[in-house]
Amino acid sequence: MTGSGPDRYVSFWYSQVEPPPARRDPLDGRREADVCIVGGGFTGLWTAYQLLRSDPSLSVVVLEAEAVGFGASGRNGGWVEGRLAGSREHWAEVGGRAGALALERAIQATVDEVGDVAAAEGIDCAFHKGGTLTVAQTPLQLEKVRAEVEYDRMWGLTPEDSVLLDGPSAADRVPVDGVIAARYSPHCARVQPAKLAVGLGKAIEQAGATIYEGSRVRRIRPRITQTADGSVRSKFVVRATEGYTASLAGQRRVMLPLRSSMIATEVLSSATWASLRWQQAETMLDGARRYVYIQRTGDGRIAIGGRGTPYRYGSGTESEGPPPSEAVRSLRQRLIELFPVLTDVGIDGAWQGVLGATRQWAPAVGLDRDTGLAWGGGYVGEGVAAANLAGRTLADLILSRDSELVRLPWVGPLGRSWPPEPLRYVAVRGVNAMMQLADKREWRTDQTSLVGRTAHLISGR
Repeated sequence: MTGSGPDRYVSFWYSQVEPPPARRDPLDGRREADVCIVGGGFTGLWTAYQLLRSDPSLSVVVLEAEAVGFGASGRNGGWVEGRLAGSREHWAEVGGRAGALALERAIQATVDEVGDVAAAEGIDCAFHKGGTLTVAQTPLQLEKVRAEVEYDRMWGLTPEDSVLLDGPSAADRVPVDGVIAARYSPHCARVQPAKLAVGLGKAIEQAGATIYEGSRVRRIRPRITQTADGSVRSKFVVRATEGYTASLAGQRRVMLPLRSSMIATEVLSSATWASLRWQQAETMLDGARRYVYIQRTGDGRIAIGGRGTPYRYGSGTESEGPPPSEAVRSLRQRLIELFPVLTDVGIDGAWQGVLGATRQWAPAVGLDRDTGLAWGGGYVGEGVAAANLAGRTLADLILSRDSELVRLPWVGPLGRSWPPEPLRYVAVRGVNAMMQLADKREWRTDQTSLVGRTAHLISGR
């Protein structure tokens, strides 16, 4: 794709963008701006969008190492989910019970915000708000989804926020093999994420932003951002690098880069869709510890993600090549286990991406006004909606607006750094292996695995 987009392996989502985006020029020399945003993914794009919508006179520069939408924002599961990583107890510890609920309501409302902007800007990204299902295929998984709904009620959420469906009701929506129950929430939409990212890039350029691609940032300092061929001096610098934060000088332990793989099927026939129903196009999780995430795409495929090698020694962020063959095989097998009618389905795309996790397993946004440094990220794979909320919050912080958003409990530092190697590698790979073993045992015995409980405690999830 030289000359028409990124030169390296792109996601299936990105390959569907037509016409292929023309490559923007890299930064060459020195520039000055009001705001310099590092990262052309969702956090950076939404921050630029909200800043320019609020104050069109601002000078906003976006520096992107590859191309807009090339990284995690164009490789994810395409869930615009009205939920943040981090437990409600965590958020209540920071901002009280009222603060935790305000944050939850804010992210729920963000689902419609994303859809409204896509419509207003004419971004054809297959946005569809059909809600989300977590399906249970075993009695143990039933306990899990029932507990999730009960947990919602403890925190004041109503049946309009989540409900437990019995087996027939769940199967009537999506006939997962052997489904005995499901938790349903309306606060989720599906989207074609690469098309959304590329569309947002065009929208912010039309609003006055300047995007430099092929401009990998080497170092961020107060009011100075440096690439190999240039620099930007600005009043504010927004670090919107998510899982790629580890590649910045001095930032290797701030965010843990984790990997996830995905596959997309061929376009399914109308007869197959008639048997699957799935008319509301709900997104879907299965009930395993190493869960898979699934969507019915706008063009009639099924995209399923999860699995793969979760972590590379030393917090390496390279994930642009094809996913491991074992991950592809595992995802296809899990798809068939959920939908046996797809036994002979073809696979049209396979890719992987990197996501970011803080040590607290919870995202954060913030601004140090003394240095002009701002940050956002740590979404742990739930960033399509969260990045929009982060962008709106960062815009209010930069513009000194005393809004409800800047008082939400996720506004603050990213927290403790991850431990040095080899502890990171041993811990992450060990927890993943424990969860894999726990899934096998729990499926076989239908009893909660001590190994699984231990992995849960170690990971802090």
